[in-house]
Amino acid sequence: MKKSTTFITTIILVIFSLSGHSQDNDSITIRKIFNESLGKGKSYEWLRELTTKIGPRLSGSEGATKAVTWGKNLLESGGYDKVFLQDVMVPHWVRGKKEEGYILNGKQKTIVPLAALGGSISTPEKGITAEVIEVKTFQELRDLGKEKCQGKIIFFNRPMDPTKINTFEAYGQAGDQRRSGANEASKMGAVGVIIRSLSNTENDFPHTGSMQYATGVPLIPAAALSTNAATLLSKTLKENSSLKFYFRQSCESLPDAPSHNVVAEIKGSEKPEEIIVVGGHLDSWDLAQGAHDDGTGIVQSMEVLRIFKTLNIKPKHTLRVVLFMNEENGTKGGIKYADLAKANNEKHIFAMESDNGGFTPRGFGIQGGSAEILAKIKAFSVVLSPYGLNEIEKGSGGSDIGPLAPQGTVLLGFKPDPQRYFEYHHASNDRFETVNQRELEMGAASMASMIYLIDKNF
Repeated sequence: MKKSTTFITTIILVIFSLSGHSQDNDSITIRKIFNESLGKGKSYEWLRELTTKIGPRLSGSEGATKAVTWGKNLLESGGYDKVFLQDVMVPHWVRGKKEEGYILNGKQKTIVPLAALGGSISTPEKGITAEVIEVKTFQELRDLGKEKCQGKIIFFNRPMDPTKINTFEAYGQAGDQRRSGANEASKMGAVGVIIRSLSNTENDFPHTGSMQYATGVPLIPAAALSTNAATLLSKTLKENSSLKFYFRQSCESLPDAPSHNVVAEIKGSEKPEEIIVVGGHLDSWDLAQGAHDDGTGIVQSMEVLRIFKTLNIKPKHTLRVVLFMNEENGTKGGIKYADLAKANNEKHIFAMESDNGGFTPRGFGIQGGSAEILAKIKAFSVVLSPYGLNEIEKGSGGSDIGPLAPQGTVLLGFKPDPQRYFEYHHASNDRFETVNQRELEMGAASMASMIYLIDKNF
């Protein structure tokens, strides 16, 4: 009995010893990954090129086409095993002339910052002038009744909840008014809809974003006011409930346009048939340079591949970077990628997305997989926590990799600090200079480190 106990104890000690040795090796490799990204990283200069030389990249636009060429050329220069394009048809919505909006309070005319929502129709050429009804929820709108709303402009003024520590939770709770506000207002006889921008800061930048029209509901134009303008309009309405609002926009939806996902890969040394994906979306809204959304995710994902090749880390599984097209107003790139993966019988075991800005890394959200897989990934915190990656938990993967979930792929969403993201999201101030180089490079290293650990341990 004593010999048996001694044997078992010895085996346990050997396992712990090997585990400790493995952790030491992992710590050394992860330190090298961070040293490479922080000392010799390319992501910041790549971001400068993408945002300042190409700029806005809404799907179907000239900027999007240039971005595809830029991404393909850059990845081809990296010397990876394969670089290729995937054809995808994408929506082509154009904003047209700069929008105009103002409050008409008696004889006083106050111009306010305003931007059409992506996918909206235009107003009549001379614009729309009508009385305004302010509401915060769809139910409040319905309770007013058609008679009161007929011929009016509905103003959705529900702010993002400032008490939510996770600003993405607040964004999710406020987002229905942007996505479906025009449909709900139209059902009540409204002629137009304006919303408070989905931003958790008071500023003068209107934030655009996609909206969808429902089948069988009359189409009415939809636009977003800056948060400062929304506050002003609400205050003025309390003083004069019969004031009018004017807005004019000339946007339109054109026929779908051809575009591409850009893909590059390093072939796996042991299990090449099993694929690990890392990516972001190449398109951006048309108002700005698309730095945080999602230029940072694009260059961080490309940097993961570069770091592996530079440090001669040979992945067991095939490691693939994907620059997805059309996340902002259709997710056609992500859908097409998943469809092709299924048609080609590809086995994607993990997919990681970076689409939450280029801020200080906090961790990863994990979607799908068994409890054992979750526990194993969470255990990586032993070697990742020295780099501030303490939030490794169940969560969301991302819009572009989401279509892979039904194929059994485990999804990981890279999580930077969320407090500043919605200051820039979908607005004209989402520019290169708002991205901190060190935060960006820390994020790229964090992603590469997690990919390294997943590749080694699964």
